[in-house]
Formats: sequence, C-alpha cells, structure tokens
Amino acid sequence: MFNSLAHRPWHVFCRVSLQHRAPLSQRSPRFPQLCHGWQNGGIHSLWFSLPDCRVASSGLGKVQYYSTSGNSKDGPPKSASGDAPSAEKVLSAAAKATPASPGSTPLGLTKAETIQVKVRAVLKKREYGAKYTQNNFITAVRAMNEFCLKPSDLEQLRKIRRRSPHDDTEAFTVFLRSDVEAKAIDVWGSHEALARERNLRKEMEREYQENIFRNQQLLKEYKDFWGNTKPRSGKRTTFLQGPGKVVMVAICINGLNFFFKLLAWVYTGSASMFSEAIHSLADTCNQALLAVGISQSVRNPDAGHPYGFSNMRYIASLISGVGIFMMGAGLSWYHGIMGLLHPEPIESLLWAYCILAGSLVSEGATLLVAISEIRKSAHQNGLSFYEYVMQSRDPSTNVVLLEDAAAVLGVILAAGCMGLTSLTGSPYYDSLGSLGVGTLLGAVSAFLIYTNTEALLGRSIQAERVQKLTEFLENDPAVRAIHDVKATDMGLSKVRFKAEVDFDGRVVTRSYLEKQDIDQILNDIQQVKTPEELESFMLKHGENIIDTLGAEVDRLEKELKQRNPEVRHVDLEIL
Repeated sequence: MFNSLAHRPWHVFCRVSLQHRAPLSQRSPRFPQLCHGWQNGGIHSLWFSLPDCRVASSGLGKVQYYSTSGNSKDGPPKSASGDAPSAEKVLSAAAKATPASPGSTPLGLTKAETIQVKVRAVLKKREYGAKYTQNNFITAVRAMNEFCLKPSDLEQLRKIRRRSPHDDTEAFTVFLRSDVEAKAIDVWGSHEALARERNLRKEMEREYQENIFRNQQLLKEYKDFWGNTKPRSGKRTTFLQGPGKVVMVAICINGLNFFFKLLAWVYTGSASMFSEAIHSLADTCNQALLAVGISQSVRNPDAGHPYGFSNMRYIASLISGVGIFMMGAGLSWYHGIMGLLHPEPIESLLWAYCILAGSLVSEGATLLVAISEIRKSAHQNGLSFYEYVMQSRDPSTNVVLLEDAAAVLGVILAAGCMGLTSLTGSPYYDSLGSLGVGTLLGAVSAFLIYTNTEALLGRSIQAERVQKLTEFLENDPAVRAIHDVKATDMGLSKVRFKAEVDFDGRVVTRSYLEKQDIDQILNDIQQVKTPEELESFMLKHGENIIDTLGAEVDRLEKELKQRNPEVRHVDLEIL
C-alpha cells in the first residue's frame, strides 16, 4: 500500500496510537521515556518520521501519551531542559528498551498493546494566484471587441455551448478566453501590437461618438442594430389613452383658460384674476412637462439605462411640483401682498365672473376625466382611490387631478373674494383671495414634491405582496429557505424583486441525475482507479451540477414573472 502511495501527488499522514488494556499502575514500564509522559499527565502529541525499508517515502506519525491523572494538558512531555524530546530519541529509547525478536510485535509491544495506523489521503491544493482567467468564457462580441479579432478568426477556435442568461434564447456559443488570447497574439504578433490596435480603435470610437450627432443616418443605423428603436406610432398611442390622454386634455383646457383669464385681468385689474391667470399658466407649463415625461418613460432600455426610463414620469412630476410652488404660489403671494400694501380701485367685475364660470366648467370637466382614469387604474391594481393617489402609482394623472382640484377650489375662492369686493367696495378682500389661491397652490406643490420624492427613493411594496412572492419560492422543493427579501416599487406598477435563496443541494443533484444515464455513470465510477481519474470524474459532474443549479434559478425567476406580471426584474442570489 505504501509503495503505491509513494509516487502519487498525495500527502500521507500516519497516526500511531498506544492503547493499554491494563491499568497503568499494574504495568511495568517498557519505555522509560514514555512513562515520564504518563507521570506528568495529559495527552501529549509528537510528530516524527517513521522509517521503514518497505516504504519508498517517509510517512508522518503521531504518538499519543495517555495518563490517568486528571490535570492533563495538551502538548508533548517536556524534558528537564524544557524542550520536547525529539523523534529520534523516542524511537532509539524504545528500541533499546525492547529489542526486536522473531515473532514479537513491533517495538516490543505485547499483544494487549496495539498499533493503529490511519492513512488519510489529501489532494494537493492548487494555487491559482491573484488572477486566473484560463478557464473563463467570453462571447464572440467580446472576443472581437477586446482582442481586435474578426469573425473568421474565431471559426477555428473551440466552440462551447452554454446556458443563456437571456429569456429569449436557451443557449449560446462561447469561447475559452485562453484560446482567444492565443489567437490574438498569433494575429497581431505580440502584446504590444495588440495594445496599440486597441488604443487605435478606442480613438476611432471616440471620434465616432463626437460625430454621431452630425450624422443622423449613422445614428439611426446604430439604434436599428442594437434594437433600441420602437414603432413610430408608439408615442402617438401613448397620448390617446390612459394618463397621456388626461394630460393632453388638461393642456388644451388650461391653455384656453390662461388666455381668457389674462384678458379678464387686463380689463379689470383684479388681483384674484391675476392669480387665476398665473395659476392656469403654471398648470399649462407643468402639464406640458408631464407630457415630455410620459413620452420619455416609454423608451426602451439601453446599455446606459438597463432598467428603462419609467422614472421619467416621477421626475417630471417632481419638477412640476417645484414649478407650481415657484411660479403659481410665489407670484400669487407676491401679487396679493402688493395689493394689501398698495390697494387700487377695481373696475367692473362682470366679465371676470363670466370667465371664472367658464373656467369652473372646463376645470371641472378635466377633473372628472382625471378621477375616472384614477378609479379605473386603482381597480386594476386592487387599491382604493385614496391608496392609489397617496402611493403615487400614476404620477402624471395625480398631478392633473391635484392641479384641477386646486383650480376648481381656486375659482370658487377667487369668485367669493371678488364678490365681497363688489359688495363692500374694499379691494382688500380681492388681495386676500390672491393669498388664498397662492396658499392652495403651495399645499398642492408640497404634496407632489413629497410623494414623487418617495417614489424616486425606491419604496417597498406592500407586506402582503412580499409575503405572497416569498411563499411561492418557499413552496418549491428545490428551496430550503428565503432570506434578505427586497421588493422595490420601480414605478408604473413595475416591481424589482431580490432575495437570498438557500437551495437544497440534494434536490438539485437529483434533478441532474434524472437527466443522465445512470448505467453510464455507474460504469464510469467503476473505472475510477487512481486519484487523477477520481478528480476528473468529480470535476466533470460537479460543473454539470452547477449548471443545473443555474437552470433552477432561471426556472424560478421565469415562473415568478409569469405568476406575477408586475414583477419585471428578479434577482435570486444563491446563499
């Protein structure tokens, strides 16, 4: 056995134990130096070389000293000088104490004493270093971009089919990075020449990026190549239904209201009418900004924005809230304060009343359209009207709703203050109406800023929905436990789900074995005779089991998306 192990790349450890059947006090000390260890107490260990003419290489042994005393401590017995006895001294003392004779046990031990030799083979640890890329896979695109190769250069390399990380393809072809590097050196001659070619191509790419805006045709071809274009009618249909329709109706109505209110202010000089005109102008500008946000939010994801542009609606709504505060509330407060400090007589308010009545009807119609759209969306998401508005599920429609609600209340407030001015003849009531409209706009802007900021920060979905997603994963036989669950609302009813998954390795391995030829595997096991063959067998099936685990992750992510359409991005990490 030792001869067969001597020439293999394995470490061999021999553990020698001395076991005594009789009590120590009744046995004669055969090894004086060993008895010294018993007397001192403790279990002591000493490593030494065990020479043997039958063994090609020296093994390692471990002698254990046993004692009946209770204060035993670890470590070998110390000599008078405080140093542990060497292996040579122990063996020589044992040999002198009991010389070997025919038929006797090794080292002069009696039959009651046994020597147990335990051999444990350990595979040598392979040192990979700080950087190891020999077994890395890269795609054809990376091979051509990073190593400046042509498709014809890759035809002669080894091609490996791997499981695809994308949902639309099952497998794709990759190449060994070591093969690609060797081919690149063969094509370019040296690492320096390859580095020069890389720098040259980077410079060409930089020049291309600078000129891309001056050549619209190249830009179109670039987008067509990467698949980032969308049908021409995409933006048009966006504004014919849902939030886009509500915003377009609001822009048209508020634009007309601003025009007529401005004429009424010029004719009457009323501070309340000026505030209403500014209010309508602010609404028109903000809703135009919402239209831009809706248009940008439907863009497809690209390399720079892998999760898309859906948050553009929240950004536009946030800017709209800031605009309402600065333009609407600020100018209304300013005009109201100036009216209190420098009151001026007001002309006939008849035309102002007529325009306010028309504004009330138009703003009310827009408000009803926004309410109808929010009710429909809230019903589709299983939420109440109040919950849908407070959670800012549809920021564009929320802005229209709040702006039109504030407009209706502002028209009523302005009409009431103008009526008091007509009855009393005092312009102070009209100025107070302007301050009231400004305060109303400030409250609306504060609410919009708060809700959209919360949405942009990334809030968690409801606990009930998180529990539902977690239970679905835990009910799968391949999953032992779920930890560190994070379900974030990305806006527009899109959810990103992340969790740490503790997989059951036995289920995953059984799933792998169900797809294999068991007879062939058994035959391969029987053919294993050497450590090298065992290593090759384990590496082959170990890599396949890891691939099976990756396939299980893909399966869970796909089923999770199918059962929960609102979950657009799933990130399951193996624990």
